[in-house]
Amino acid sequence: MLNDLPVIDAVVHAFNFTGANFRNQYGSVFADRITRASMLGPEGFVLDGHDEYRRNWSIDDAARVAFAESQTDLAAYHVLPIMAFRDGACSIEKAVRAKQKWPHRFAFYIGVDAMSGAAALDEMDRQFDMLEGDAVGVKLYPNSWLADEITGWKMDNPEIAFPIFEKARKMGLKAVAIHKALPLGQVELDHYRVDDIDRAAIEFPELNFEIVHGGMAFVEETMFQIRRFPNVYVNLESTSSLLTIRPAQWERVMAQFMQSDGMRKKILWGTGGLMVIHPRAGLEAFQRFRFRQETIEGEGIAQISDDDRRDMLANNFVRMTGIDMAARLAACENDEFSQARRQAGGMLPPFSTAPTASSPQDPAVVKA
Repeated sequence: MLNDLPVIDAVVHAFNFTGANFRNQYGSVFADRITRASMLGPEGFVLDGHDEYRRNWSIDDAARVAFAESQTDLAAYHVLPIMAFRDGACSIEKAVRAKQKWPHRFAFYIGVDAMSGAAALDEMDRQFDMLEGDAVGVKLYPNSWLADEITGWKMDNPEIAFPIFEKARKMGLKAVAIHKALPLGQVELDHYRVDDIDRAAIEFPELNFEIVHGGMAFVEETMFQIRRFPNVYVNLESTSSLLTIRPAQWERVMAQFMQSDGMRKKILWGTGGLMVIHPRAGLEAFQRFRFRQETIEGEGIAQISDDDRRDMLANNFVRMTGIDMAARLAACENDEFSQARRQAGGMLPPFSTAPTASSPQDPAVVKA
C-alpha cells in the first residue's frame, strides 16, 4: 500500500541475462542496453556494478523485491518473447512457479513472437495451458529476433497481427500489451510508433491494448489514442523512471496524459522492476509528485488528486483486466511477504533480499 492506496505494478521482470541464455548476437546487445538503463536509478536503489544485473534473476527475486522491499501489493508478470534469448528473457517457467507459489500476488501475460506465424498461435495455447488458463493478456514486441536480421511488423497487419488478436479474444484474454515508444537498439523506428494501434483497437473492441512504455516517445499521438479509444491504455513501464532521472520530462508527459477525467482512467502504473527501476524508488517519487502551478495554468489541467493516484496505481488495471483485487489483497495479509515486513518493522532495504551475482542460487530456479 502507498498511503493506504493499493498498488498494482503493471510490469515486473525476472530477466535471464546470462551468456548461456543468448541465442544470437542480439542477446548481449539487449542485456547491455537494459543493464545500462538500470544503473541510472537514484542513489540507494542501484546495484553495485554491471555484473550484478547480468545474471539469471529468479521469480523469487522479483517477488521479494516487489512485495517485501516496496509498497507494491500485486504485479503483472509478462512472459517475454525476445527470442534473442533461449527462454525469451523472462520465461514461462518462472510464471508457472509464481502461479504455484503466489497466485494471489501475480497476474500473468503469456508472450509470443508474432512473426513466427502459426507457431505463435500454438505457443499461446501451450503457455495458457501451463498456467492452467490463469492469464489476463498477451505480450508482444514489434520486432523479431529469430533470424540473423531483425525484422519488424505492425499492429494493423491482418496477416501477422490479427490472428494473434483473434486467438486472444477466443481465449478470453483481456489485454494485448505491445512494446512501443522505446526502440531496442539499431532497429527501424517505424515499428515503435503507435499509429498502427488505431486499426487494431477498431477491429477488436473486445480487447484492451496497452501501449507499454507509453510516453517515452510519441507523446501527443499516444495522448490522442487514449482520448479517442475506450480500449487503449498507457502502461508506464520505463516512463515511470523519468520521475527520478528526468522529472521535468515526466511532468510534460503526464500533463499530456492527464488532460481529462477519462484519460486519467487509462493510465497504468508500471515500473519494469526489478531491473528497469526499483519499484520502491518509483512509488516514493510518485507519492511526492505534484504538477507545478505554471504547468497547471499553461496546460489547463487539474492538479493530480488522491483519486487519480488510486486509479493509476490499481483501479485502472482492475477495470482493464477484471481481476478481483479485494480477494487478492485479503490473501496477501498474512503471506510470507507481509510477515517479513511486519518482522522487519517496515519495508526491507532495496535489493537486500536478492542474492548478489556471486551468491549461490537454487539450481531449480536457475534452470527456469
